[in-house]
Amino acid sequence: MARESAGLSQGQVAKLMGFHRPTISEIEAGRRRVSADELTQFAELYGVETDWILSEQESDPSEDKILLAARQLSKMSGDDLNRLMKLVTMLKKPKAK
Repeated sequence: MARESAGLSQGQVAKLMGFHRPTISEIEAGRRRVSADELTQFAELYGVETDWILSEQESDPSEDKILLAARQLSKMSGDDLNRLMKLVTMLKKPKAK
């Protein structure tokens, strides 16, 4: 879910968007439609494209995480990417017994 991937609670989103928290729950459950303007606001808040939000229900959750990670990585500086790659390499190394 885009909201969770962005690290936001329903309450936080509601406050930032000017909604009541139950409204966010209704939107996420598909019981309330959103306007094009609201969709754009959600996308900006979550740091994703509107297409990603619209297609999210039909996609593989692990694929969604990979796409979101790629979007976040594209925003990082070269130095931060290098540090992250070192961390990933360390995590992949087998643990000594």
